[in-house]
Amino acid sequence: MIGVVNLTKKYGDLTVLNGITETINEGERIVIIGPSGSGKSTFLRCLNCMEDPTSGSIFFEGVDIADMKVDINVHRQHMGMVFQQFNLFNNKTVLQNITLAPLYIGLKKIRGRSERAAFKAQVTAHAHELLQRIGLDDWADKYPSTLSGGQKQRVAIVRALAMNPKVILFDEPTSALDPEMVGEVLDLIKQLADEGMTMIIVTHEMSFAREVATRVLFVDEGKIMEQGTPEEIFDHPKCDRLKSFLAKVL
Repeated sequence: MIGVVNLTKKYGDLTVLNGITETINEGERIVIIGPSGSGKSTFLRCLNCMEDPTSGSIFFEGVDIADMKVDINVHRQHMGMVFQQFNLFNNKTVLQNITLAPLYIGLKKIRGRSERAAFKAQVTAHAHELLQRIGLDDWADKYPSTLSGGQKQRVAIVRALAMNPKVILFDEPTSALDPEMVGEVLDLIKQLADEGMTMIIVTHEMSFAREVATRVLFVDEGKIMEQGTPEEIFDHPKCDRLKSFLAKVL
């Protein structure tokens, strides 16, 4: 599904990603761990070219989306993204936040008035179903400022789901939440994992990584230093850098 070949990212003289090559298959749940400043979030943002790589290739379903000639927005429609800070539009209601992208993209392809009305109704109904799933349908007409952090992040996740993505990228989805809000967000991500959604997650939640991941990548100094199943990474680490990291966080 996603193939990364010799991915490098530099900011001036600082090399943040150093020649990463990796393959992520459909249905995998990849969790990326590592110390702050290791390059893990930069790697995640390069996967949908929110960060332009300095060099290397990023293949999504056979297309090198790092190629400047490729219309990246076409491919981003199939790659959901959930951010640390929610990134909801505060001037739009919860419902409008969820329907904005599918309506914008879908209505460009529809000309007839009745067809457009039917499509709007379909998208709106799907958004209500997603809100019902997270217990927030009663909040559809409220604004993000009235929601808790956990509620905002759950809305952000179903906003990504509204586009029916083939993969969802999570950039530390619980790092901006109060501790009591973390569980409700992680529970929703676990549900998606159980349903077979392909996911790539950057997180500092080690117990969550152990529970959800099919494969864990340990990133440090802009490289994938070690990877394996949760059992291999957490119970039988090999490289000294990973052992040192786990000793501090477990």
